[in-house]
Amino acid sequence: MRSGITWWIIAFIMLLLDIYVFQAVKNVSQYASPLSKTIIQFTYWGISVLTLASLVSLPYMPFLQTNKIFRNYVFAILLGLFFAKLIGSVFFLLDDIRRLVTLIIQQFTAPKAVMSATHTVTDSTHISRSTFLSWAGIGMGSLLFGTLLNGFSNKYNYTIKRIALAFPNLPRAFKGLRIVHISDIHSGSFNDKAAVNRGIDLILNEKADLILFTGDLVNDRHQEMLEYKDIFSRLRAPMGVYSTLGNHDYGDYTSWPSETAKKQNLDSLKNLQQEMGWKLLMNEHIVFEKSGEKIALLGIENFGAKGRFPKYGRMQDAYPGTENIPFKLLMSHDPSHWDYQVKKEYKDIDLMLSGHTHGMQFGLENPYFKWSPVQWMYKQWAGLYEEGNQKLYVNRGFGFIGYPGRVGIMPEITVITLS
Repeated sequence: MRSGITWWIIAFIMLLLDIYVFQAVKNVSQYASPLSKTIIQFTYWGISVLTLASLVSLPYMPFLQTNKIFRNYVFAILLGLFFAKLIGSVFFLLDDIRRLVTLIIQQFTAPKAVMSATHTVTDSTHISRSTFLSWAGIGMGSLLFGTLLNGFSNKYNYTIKRIALAFPNLPRAFKGLRIVHISDIHSGSFNDKAAVNRGIDLILNEKADLILFTGDLVNDRHQEMLEYKDIFSRLRAPMGVYSTLGNHDYGDYTSWPSETAKKQNLDSLKNLQQEMGWKLLMNEHIVFEKSGEKIALLGIENFGAKGRFPKYGRMQDAYPGTENIPFKLLMSHDPSHWDYQVKKEYKDIDLMLSGHTHGMQFGLENPYFKWSPVQWMYKQWAGLYEEGNQKLYVNRGFGFIGYPGRVGIMPEITVITLS
């Protein structure tokens, strides 16, 4: 019931946004023919009504929540339209503020000056500032929407990020250790097995000593992975394939007939990873020994310090027994765990590997500059972070969810070499 009310509130906000944006649409089409105006207005409101109907229907039609086409493409297009209108509204709001200021000034201006100012704005040989800002808003909104549509083609454009990390306390026997780190597979979003298989080929071609996966194997349900189980079962490494759970793996974001059904889903997901040959670390650790020297790998359940993300992880269970091991590597899905607990209470964790943010699947990256809206929520959201002797690496995600694409932030396979 509460979920249904939430969607109605969202729909009402979008309706207000639609009405506001429509004023700009009328402005830029004021000189069009009557037929053209009718077509433009009918198209605008037709899309808006379909958008609103889809939103309010979502909580009452459970099959839409698991339907790949709706969950990926339809919902992404609706979301893209919303942000396009939101961006456009910034320009429309600027124009409204300008007109309000002009009106206030005119109240204290001599009639002659007012006539002169009015003549300047309405001169038929120039485009009015209102029309210009309306076109600018529509143009920027359309550019954003077009960029999001183009990003659909990037969702399987896997990028290998290579990084060398030096640690003075790393035992000599483990110098040169190669780790492949992947995260956020979200198998429920996939629709191209051949493309996913090419990603697995890229991983295997790296011939890593160790493969680590930091959570979110599925969107909600273990069944999502069944179609791709054979592909991910191909992952093998001399020191093994290890995994942890992410926030989506617990089934917290979908409806279940009972708590028992939800628990059974999680148990099935755990068993599935075992069947694939992966070792799932549930608030525990494993010790690797080579030539009489040791390093420890810790893995905890999801521990989120932001919003409503649950804190299932228990470092107090995973850490004991590693105190005297010189080098420690931690897998923890949510990077906010690093600031919240790891840096404060476990200062001898040398390297933490995370995912979760996906880099929001939208942003800008080059060798000198990195930006994404997700950084307004997460201080550490993509790539390497260092403080003192501790390091954190945040993988940008192998898969995708919500928006079935990537703009600027590509799906990532991380290759880490320790020295």
